[in-house]
Amino acid sequence: MRRFSCGSEDFAAGIERLSLSGEDAFSRVEAGVRAIIERVRAEGDDALIDLTREFDGVSLDAGSLVVGEEEMARALDALPSDTLDALKLAEERIRAFHAEQVPRTINVEPAPGERLSLEPTALASVGLYAPGGTAAYPSTVLMNATPARAAGVEELVLCTPPGPDGEVPAAVLAAASLAGLERVVRVGGAQAVAAMAYGTESVPRVDKIVGPGNVYVAAAKRIVRGRVEIDKDAGPSEVVVLLDDAALAEWAAADLLAQAEHDAQAMAVGVCVGVDVADALEREVESQLRTAPRSGEMAQALENRGAIIEAASREEALEVAEMLAPEHLEILMERAEEAAAEIRNAGAVFCGPWSPVPLGDYVAGPNHVLPTGGAARFASPLGVYDFIKWTSKVCFDEAAAARLAEPAARLADLEGLPAHARALRLRRGAS
Repeated sequence: MRRFSCGSEDFAAGIERLSLSGEDAFSRVEAGVRAIIERVRAEGDDALIDLTREFDGVSLDAGSLVVGEEEMARALDALPSDTLDALKLAEERIRAFHAEQVPRTINVEPAPGERLSLEPTALASVGLYAPGGTAAYPSTVLMNATPARAAGVEELVLCTPPGPDGEVPAAVLAAASLAGLERVVRVGGAQAVAAMAYGTESVPRVDKIVGPGNVYVAAAKRIVRGRVEIDKDAGPSEVVVLLDDAALAEWAAADLLAQAEHDAQAMAVGVCVGVDVADALEREVESQLRTAPRSGEMAQALENRGAIIEAASREEALEVAEMLAPEHLEILMERAEEAAAEIRNAGAVFCGPWSPVPLGDYVAGPNHVLPTGGAARFASPLGVYDFIKWTSKVCFDEAAAARLAEPAARLADLEGLPAHARALRLRRGAS
């Protein structure tokens, strides 16, 4: 884990090292992913069955691609009651938060006889992807499905890779049930994305695909974009922790390591106000890493994209955060909410020592699907608005059309479009 200060000669190089581009990875897998997509387009379920055997070592048939109703029901009973209660709490809080995002129709009547509107309509169908295979991510299911349901999406399909035993983890199926999903397909990877984009016998074609995945999933989503919409290019997890109190170094270190646990390319950065605070954080990270259950993966992440940055002031620390535009920004400083009000570029901001990022990962309520790789400069968390499209409507009566036809026709003349102008002038003279 590197350490440098805002005023040092290596500051620019240190910040650059923390940045990560997915272009090299995309180039490396693009040809293979395109071949998988074309195969699914041509062969449908047969390709899904063959590719699942090839990549996951699981033998399926046409009757077992889709998880049955009984298996979905058993999943709820299979979980310990306290675990199921935790999932239910998460679903309730996520649903309540996202219900507040449902948009309304915008109506404007600028003059008599003129009615203008902008009307929201939910997408008809959405495909969700949840990583799996050797791990289970029920929170991913809830975070992706719940805003889609709140938006009014009628058809939701979840694709997730089966485990070595051919089963989808009970926790994932339970989350799917709580989120109101009726179709779960045990297929993962680029082939799952292709199936949702083009449709197969078991997987309906959808209008949008959302959800995280490995480089093959990300590449497939990028390739099929245009055929369907996708959520965003998702990169490795990121956290920046702003710290101005050495007494909180233990908690800050724990929160940095929680993000380093995700991936060898995860970004974990502590920005410390003062050398003493930076020293305390560095000691805590080293101490906690020695006894962490997944210390090897964490150490690799800290080596790749970990840093402790010394800032001379609170203002300088905030400037570094703005520069990095991280997925998660945790503010462990005095007057944390005041500091948060000064932040423009972050996917999600966590204010004060009692608001750690892992709460946001699971039960806080706001979505944990966030922009990465600096995209927080222009992108937003996943929300209801991602599952809505808008249609404008123009309704004029005869008098209103006659009043505006000539000005519009003159603009058509200006642009050299005589057919436009004639269509307008016909209305002007109709009365």
